[in-house]
Amino acid sequence: MIPERQKKMRIIAIVNQKGGVGKTTTAINLGAALAGLGHKTLIVDLDPQGNASTGLGIAPSARDKTTYDLLIDGAALPDIAVPTSVKNLSIAPATTDLSSTDVELGQRDNRVFLLKEALVVDQHTYGYILIDCPPSLSLLTVNALVCADSVLVPLQAEFFALEGLSQLLLTIREVRETANPALRIEGVVLTMHDARNNLSRQVEDDARANLGELVFNTMVPRNVRLSEAPSFALPVMAYDPASKGSVAYTDLANELLERQNEKLEN
Repeated sequence: MIPERQKKMRIIAIVNQKGGVGKTTTAINLGAALAGLGHKTLIVDLDPQGNASTGLGIAPSARDKTTYDLLIDGAALPDIAVPTSVKNLSIAPATTDLSSTDVELGQRDNRVFLLKEALVVDQHTYGYILIDCPPSLSLLTVNALVCADSVLVPLQAEFFALEGLSQLLLTIREVRETANPALRIEGVVLTMHDARNNLSRQVEDDARANLGELVFNTMVPRNVRLSEAPSFALPVMAYDPASKGSVAYTDLANELLERQNEKLEN
């Protein structure tokens, strides 16, 4: 049941400039979890690798219009977004065409506002738009930060995990100061966490000590079913609803909703 308090569509950029931290896995499965809780959700695939599109069963041959067309050619979002096999979940797919956008957009005066201008949609069409950003602080990522309400950072529980976070936080601050003063950090979610591993526990302790309440209570564990699901073009809750990965992303979705409702009440 969708809380009556949530009236406004929310756009969340899922960002980490480091690859392999569970960013696309988080976009797919958080999106599916929100959809399962009754929120119409759109994933915007802004990664030239197009892994979110593949992971949700959109074959390259079926990507007639993509986020490249959205940014470069002014295509309308309703012409690009396609439904997935998950009820309430759609995706605006991507292809490798996106890899050339930094060069193509570099000379445009409005180059950091293109995604914001493109994501014009009726507030009641979606409850959530999740943007799966590329693993870099590129022009595509900056476009996502400029149009987003908030940023969700997947943080892998490994050595040096916190070191790359400082540059991302600096970029977020710069975007706040220049283009999107309302941008805030939704939170940091620890991914690939292994409670039996001393290093994972140390990273968790360091993250919570340095970032405090920004770190979600929910942590995403290392989970074989979570790794297998994309090869079947399914989110983990459709592939194996009882798996630890499925439970974790459902818990993360509920925690995100609880945090947002608390902010609305305060």
